[in-house]
Amino acid sequence: MKDIKLIVTDMDGTFLNSKYEVSPDFPQIYKELKKRKIIFVPASGRQMSGITKYFGEIENEIGFIAENGGYIVYQNKEIFADKLHQTAIVEIIKTIRQIPNARAVLSAKNSSYYESSDQDFIDYFSKYYIKNQKKEDLTKPVEDSVFKIAVYHPLSSEDFLYPSLKKFENEDLVVVVSGKNWLDIMNKHTNKGIAIEKLQKSLNILPEQTMAFGDYFNDIEMLKNAHYSFAMKNAHPSVKEAAKFEACSNDSFGVMETIKNYLNQF
Repeated sequence: MKDIKLIVTDMDGTFLNSKYEVSPDFPQIYKELKKRKIIFVPASGRQMSGITKYFGEIENEIGFIAENGGYIVYQNKEIFADKLHQTAIVEIIKTIRQIPNARAVLSAKNSSYYESSDQDFIDYFSKYYIKNQKKEDLTKPVEDSVFKIAVYHPLSSEDFLYPSLKKFENEDLVVVVSGKNWLDIMNKHTNKGIAIEKLQKSLNILPEQTMAFGDYFNDIEMLKNAHYSFAMKNAHPSVKEAAKFEACSNDSFGVMETIKNYLNQF
């Protein structure tokens, strides 16, 4: 474990606790990572602004994987940006409208877009999608690069969204349950695993030099591309199967505890 050069962590359910807080130990641990030239990269299904807000002063120093791999930035330089085709967007939105209680968000480079009038949903999703705008009709093109369609269900994305939306997997798209209430639809070759590969290649870092942390289905490919892969104690069983190691739960700030233990060894 001595030669780690890259640490990548999911945000919700992993790096952040249940109150969406960052560990108070993070600033000190980050200083040590920086001193050892270990690159720190948050990776999330969130839009870019929903991730960067947690890292204020160091935003220009680190890398970010947003939109489940659809948008990658390192030290303010864009490494990769994906874009959904308008025809696919129209088909998906029409299908979502037929699912009771489902709500859609177009997640794009400059903003996110929604058509729902459900204020409870708007208040909830705005915590994740900081920049957002209401549109009368999401099937009409927006002047922006749409990376992903995020779909919300108040009870269970796995039970109520995936059965109706999995058909899009036959149309060069990937449909992934990204949390208890969320499902994401992106281009087929967009995921956090491919994003890590692009970052590793760009930075000349090997999977053997990479540590990664995750808790849900959309983290599995990412964990497979890191030799030191950790599932959180609170992770979905499938994620625990995919990871080599287990970290304490997000509410115990398991990511920071694991990194701290690693730093103290060498």
